Amino acid sequence: MTETPSVREIRINPIIPTESVLVATARNMRPKKAEQPVARDRRPHVGTCPFCYGNEHMTPPAIATYPEQEQWHIRIVENLYPVLGDDHRYRNLNLGLQQTIDGYGRHEVIIDHSQHGIAVHEMSNEHLVELFSAYRIRMEQLYQSNEQLRYVLVFKNFGPAAGASIPHTHSQIIGMPVVPHNVRAEVDHSRLYYTKNHHCIFCSLIDEALTFEATIYDRDSGAIQRRISVGQYVVERGERFIAIKPFASRYEWEVHILPLTHDAEFLRVTPADLADLAQVLRRTMARLEAVIEGAQYNYFLHSLPHSPDSRGCEASYHWHLEICPRTSIPSGFELGSGLFVNTISPEEAALKLRSVDLDQHPAPGKAAQSA
Repeated sequence: MTETPSVREIRINPIIPTESVLVATARNMRPKKAEQPVARDRRPHVGTCPFCYGNEHMTPPAIATYPEQEQWHIRIVENLYPVLGDDHRYRNLNLGLQQTIDGYGRHEVIIDHSQHGIAVHEMSNEHLVELFSAYRIRMEQLYQSNEQLRYVLVFKNFGPAAGASIPHTHSQIIGMPVVPHNVRAEVDHSRLYYTKNHHCIFCSLIDEALTFEATIYDRDSGAIQRRISVGQYVVERGERFIAIKPFASRYEWEVHILPLTHDAEFLRVTPADLADLAQVLRRTMARLEAVIEGAQYNYFLHSLPHSPDSRGCEASYHWHLEICPRTSIPSGFELGSGLFVNTISPEEAALKLRSVDLDQHPAPGKAAQSA
């Protein structure tokens, strides 16, 4: 697609139609101070880091380690500063219009790797399989531990701009008694789409990305107004997973990874699924690192909630991983209006990511990837 000089349009999120994104590429031309990439601490070990191998005494006891031996690759511990916990219980309260729900739950840290400064795109496929397997196992254990947990969220903050307080690569897992609003909106709207069209909306978006092509002409002049090409939003593809740039991207470099075969629950992934997911994720993160050096980001897993009002949504919901690089700070307009502003067109961003020659950005050697 030939990039137009300027794009200014409001795009509606097809998954959550109440969520809109303003794509305003001219905003990217406004005067601003050039920011240098944040230097990443690449040291393999830091003596004062509580997450580094050999410093296990600085954290709570391990809930689990993978593998289950002294030389661990991945370690799960309680979060010392939990947003939810099971240490004490309060009853729910109704104070007129003011209501409270007990802040019961679990908040744990998953130390992704024993090496301090390694990034996701530098990890081996084998290690990423082990990491996402640990996510699955712990999610399942938390759901089984208490039927009051309605949702278990796995997420990763990487870099200060993404909210990471410790530079050592780590993820977090939170079990909560409520379903987050954004996940509930995904479930509800995808159910409405399925009721009307008898097809999963996520599967429809994948089908469009792989097959849809259209050209829109100006009625008066005949000039091309918009052209959508097959694969235009595809960033990376494996045998079982696909990485797609959303048409209504909230963040400039946002990418979603979805299984090509419909499934509502991450808990059902197979070893073969994880092997392909690891490959697609690592290559996607390598592309992001090549385009936005020193990428700081959040990623989070959205899977079908374990709540009564989510029953019957197996056919309509589709689990996925959302990767959201943080390259800007929300403005007053965004915070006040709830409208995301994206200053790079998703089409241009997808093209740049897809055009990265990964042969020029090879994965590190086995010695650097080993745990």
